[in-house]
Amino acid sequence: MSRTNQSSVSEFLLLGLSRQPQQQHLLFVLFLSMYLATVLRNLLIILAVSTDSRLHTPMYFFLSNLSFVDVCFSSTTVPKMLANHILGTQTISFSSCLMQMCFLCMFSDMNNFLLAVMAYDRFVTVCHPLHYAAKMTHQLCALLVTGSRVVTNLNALLHTLLMARLSFCADNTIPHIFCDVTPLVKLSCSHTHLNELMILTETAVVMITPFLCILASYMHIACAILRVLSMKGRWKAFSTCGSHLAVVLLFCGTIISLYFSPSSSHSTQRDIAAAVMFTVVTAMMNPFIYSLKNKDIKGALVKVIAVKFFSVQ
Repeated sequence: MSRTNQSSVSEFLLLGLSRQPQQQHLLFVLFLSMYLATVLRNLLIILAVSTDSRLHTPMYFFLSNLSFVDVCFSSTTVPKMLANHILGTQTISFSSCLMQMCFLCMFSDMNNFLLAVMAYDRFVTVCHPLHYAAKMTHQLCALLVTGSRVVTNLNALLHTLLMARLSFCADNTIPHIFCDVTPLVKLSCSHTHLNELMILTETAVVMITPFLCILASYMHIACAILRVLSMKGRWKAFSTCGSHLAVVLLFCGTIISLYFSPSSSHSTQRDIAAAVMFTVVTAMMNPFIYSLKNKDIKGALVKVIAVKFFSVQ
């Protein structure tokens, strides 16, 4: 049986962030620091939630899942970029490129779905506090996370299979920091109408629908907050929800501008900057914005560290 993909390209070249040696060293240190901070912060949240029974609630269940996804999301792109810098190479094999693209689609979509689920959880908490226990059951929480994983996995698999059927003839240079759907489609020498159609339709549904749900949830939350008589309570609620919404807008806004803006408005530097924002920056900010300022999380971490320290002593 002949192969569907008659590509003569066995590997791609990732141009990365900069070709200037001085800038490369600075960017390497910067991205390594951001990656280590992202992994450490998210793993601390997962550790705190898993070890403290008081945090076995829907909100912290979603937070721990978001932390796991953020670790995987950053690990999909940053380690390869850092390894290429250390080894002095820009290459990535064809199969590794498709795999990276698949995981990138999967975890970015999963991140978006979890943010929507968490916004709904916050909506129920603020607008229906007396019915929270009845609405946010363990079965519903598990169903929301499982359903999100199924949808995002199918979406990633679809884009990967569509990409695998394309041919790549001569040009194998990707002006990007990782293998993404749009740059690969532009490199292909096959007919890419189906791929482009799926990016605009199926991806739009997967990305924009959760975003609209997030906005709707926060609009209801804002209306509920305005009915609070205490000005101090209003300020505290708005500051918390405002920081959450800012991260959501940063994550979703960069993705929407990257994938759904006209191709004539795209430039290499602009696309790389947007990619860095939604793959690295938001994954690093999520733990601090959602969890590490939380007193319960802080208390759980102090308890874990104290137990480990005294057990060693």
